Amino acid sequence: MATAVAPKGLEGIVAANSGICWIDGDAGVLAYRGIDIHELASKSTFEEVCYLLWFGKLPTAAELSAFSRELATARTLDPKIIELLQSLPKTGTPMEVLRTTVSALSFYDADEKDNTHDANVRKAYRLTSQIAMIVAIFDRIRKGLPVIEADKSLSHAANFLWMLNGERPSPTAEKALDVALILHADHELNASTFAARVIAATLSDIHSAITGAIGALKGPLHGGANEAVMRLLFAIDKAGEDPVEHVKTMLAEKKKVSGFGHRVYHTEDPRATHLRKMSEDLGHASGNPKWFEMSRKIELFVLAEKKLNANVDFYSASTYTTLGIDIDLFTPIFAVSRISGWAAHVIEQLDDNRLIRPRAEYIGPEYPAKYIPIAER
Repeated sequence: MATAVAPKGLEGIVAANSGICWIDGDAGVLAYRGIDIHELASKSTFEEVCYLLWFGKLPTAAELSAFSRELATARTLDPKIIELLQSLPKTGTPMEVLRTTVSALSFYDADEKDNTHDANVRKAYRLTSQIAMIVAIFDRIRKGLPVIEADKSLSHAANFLWMLNGERPSPTAEKALDVALILHADHELNASTFAARVIAATLSDIHSAITGAIGALKGPLHGGANEAVMRLLFAIDKAGEDPVEHVKTMLAEKKKVSGFGHRVYHTEDPRATHLRKMSEDLGHASGNPKWFEMSRKIELFVLAEKKLNANVDFYSASTYTTLGIDIDLFTPIFAVSRISGWAAHVIEQLDDNRLIRPRAEYIGPEYPAKYIPIAER
């Protein structure tokens, strides 16, 4: 019987070959298809990044224009999906609603039973547009507000904010969300992406794979850390406390401060670099820099005290709040972005598929264990 013990959480285990995303945790590098995230965040758009993830290269101007039109054309939901959203409990969390509704989308997809490469690309267009619509529509329904029709002339980021708030976003707000979507688009074999690939590898459909990914993202150890960050900032603000003193007390009481450290990165999370700047710019543009300033004080203290860097979740909290987005929408917006990466991984898995079936290192009673008759137990 083997004696080696597998690392908990499969840490450090290579589980797939992929050409989509590369991470160097020691150097703080994140790249999509080999292109550094800093270049993409400063020069690209979410639509262009989607194209890069799905087709393996940056689009020409004509290809990007056609891609953006296709993504905008996909901004449609069957009336039955709207009815479903209206019938779900208003007390349901947006992540629960998103998980359930994405599963139901398959009933109304013309390519539902077609698992070919081209069909999955078509479904990727739809799912990317539809997930954004579902998040915005349910938020308005639960607040008793009228549903806003999609505007196919807007960018993906601008249309989401339009459907969510019923107001045309400022260029600053549109750019901030667009960059946030780029930064969250993919992150190699994170829990939700791995879940999607495992499901796809059984030759299940892409809707099932994405539903499974959303289920994994729903867990607080994956997608909910930015919610915890914002709740901390709200609590500090409500109590009128000094942010550093509050965090000092938390650390003294051995409490976790969310938004710091990362399983992969051993230096600054490259996504945090951009989100910090976005949070600062949005705060000044809106005339409400409070959340950024509080965050910055906490970041500098934790870095000095614990040698921990802020991760992607830390500044996404203040960024989303300054955009007027409710806390329980933070993780669904993660899905609004990550669907681009999930789809790329599902397509890649199916293009060269093999069932993902790892083994477990058995650590139970030594074989053969004695069977004891029930009368003798």
